[in-house]
Amino acid sequence: MLKFERLRKRPDFLLAAKAPALSRGAVFVQMRKRPDQDPVVRVGFTATKKIGGAVDRNRAKRRLREAARLVLPLHARPSHDYVFIARGGTTTREWGRLLDDVKTALISLAAEHDRAGARLPQPSSGAAPKDASSQQPDLKVSG
Repeated sequence: MLKFERLRKRPDFLLAAKAPALSRGAVFVQMRKRPDQDPVVRVGFTATKKIGGAVDRNRAKRRLREAARLVLPLHARPSHDYVFIARGGTTTREWGRLLDDVKTALISLAAEHDRAGARLPQPSSGAAPKDASSQQPDLKVSG
């Protein structure tokens, strides 16, 4: 079972702003892998003045907090920070669609993170690398 904490300090939000982000519907989500091995998932919420006055911004953040409370236990990754940023339609978006926006953003971010990790060079196991010209393609067909 994952443990969750709130992001409250500006430097944490600024670090997350440099991480991969994705917009889906009425929500913008940033996901940052922390270098520490602490399995706690940290979550932050924000809304700019573009959303409206204080009442509208607070309502947008309350809705995002509740959506995250329901969806993150299913799709969050340990040792990651998530920042949810309210967009223009967050306060008026139908609840089911807002939940779907959060879920699809989290799934897409995780898939993007996995693809980026697959492109990184794998650490060598200590064996000397083979010359690429001497490698023969595998002609076996399975199935």
